[in-house]
Amino acid sequence: MSDLSSLLRVTVIGAGVIGLSTAYELASHGHKVTVVSDQEPLQTVSAVSAAIWFPYHSENSPAADLLLAHTLERFEALSLIPETGVDLRFGMDIERRTDADRSWTRHVADATVVDPQLLPEGALSATSGTVPVITMPTYLGWLQNQCRQLGVKFEQRTITSIDELAAEADTVVLAAGIRGGELLGDDETVYPIRGQVIRLANTAGLHEWLSDDDHPLGVSYIIPRREDIIVGGTDVDYDTNLKVDEQIATDMLSRAISMVPELAQCEVLEHKVGLRPARETVRLERISAHEVPVIAAYGHGGGGVTMSWGTARRVLELLEA
Repeated sequence: MSDLSSLLRVTVIGAGVIGLSTAYELASHGHKVTVVSDQEPLQTVSAVSAAIWFPYHSENSPAADLLLAHTLERFEALSLIPETGVDLRFGMDIERRTDADRSWTRHVADATVVDPQLLPEGALSATSGTVPVITMPTYLGWLQNQCRQLGVKFEQRTITSIDELAAEADTVVLAAGIRGGELLGDDETVYPIRGQVIRLANTAGLHEWLSDDDHPLGVSYIIPRREDIIVGGTDVDYDTNLKVDEQIATDMLSRAISMVPELAQCEVLEHKVGLRPARETVRLERISAHEVPVIAAYGHGGGGVTMSWGTARRVLELLEA
């Protein structure tokens, strides 16, 4: 808990996983937090996420490692609370390149190289390990409820300028994803990465995740959750199309079934599309060029869930520095 004399009114812009995690962290340290967003949590791109703790194409740096490690630690703790929707799942990341990025394995206690006899056709190698898998509709609802219990207020409205919050906040946390650079007015480096996924009923009783980023026919992943399975995916820079592409969906499902034949018996529940807010590096810093101090927390690309709690902790450190 922070010293009473240093408690602040903080407005968090954005109700996705970064915004909610940050709101929780700040409120749990006594700050008076309001989350402002033009979308409910289940309408954000976070709700489309698979979501597995895995630093997919995310920043590779010591700073990012701290975000990853802290988030993994928090999710491992949350997996002990059933109502969070967080579960620990074993799975395998298939490698088809000699320079495959294995940086994720240094964070995972049981990470190991897979026996070559277990590799699918065309794979050079693979690594496996147990990581958190998050059922996002359950988790976002739980996290929002936890925030409310800590006194966080939620307002649904569109912010057009950070300065319009100067009268109601001592600090603004910008967790607005794709709109982060636009609202600051000084960052044109944010770009969308289109993601399309299929949600299947988990009637096959699958538990192990499978990822094949370099599959010759396209990015492929199969993430079993409690009652459903997320099959993906796409990874298209600068594509802003939010409509479901039926041919892409057909191709994704075909790839997934070729990898895990049991999926053929699973009913298709839903098709979803989201725009990941990407940037060469995550922007996580204090900014003083506005009428109210700002802490930027955006640009996580496909790593928002994977870096969420680490980002929230860093925002708290920046706020109280």
